[in-house]
Amino acid sequence: MSQEVVDYMEALQEPWQKELAANLSDVIHQAIPDVQERLQYKKPHFLKNGKYAAVVSVSKDAVSFTLFNAADLTLPDTFDGPPERKTLKLRKGDAFDAGALGSWLIEASGSL
Repeated sequence: MSQEVVDYMEALQEPWQKELAANLSDVIHQAIPDVQERLQYKKPHFLKNGKYAAVVSVSKDAVSFTLFNAADLTLPDTFDGPPERKTLKLRKGDAFDAGALGSWLIEASGSL
């Protein structure tokens, strides 16, 4: 992980947001072993071959996961956004399917 992203994650105030963001980051790293990270627009961005693969964003009441290159994926209705990038918004107490998320990441980033 980049130090910028580590610092971002450690600075999160709400324990549930810190845990969700860390879990999402772990899924990204498992799905895309050679992923590069950087803090851009005050959010952790995860890239493969210099192209956006995912973003983890924390707001007051949610942790959002945005998946890029998603136009050809079949995603559940819990994802929102334009075809090329879909966002899953998680609130306190929400869970996500790490296996499914990892599979979608592998598929979406396969052509990057």
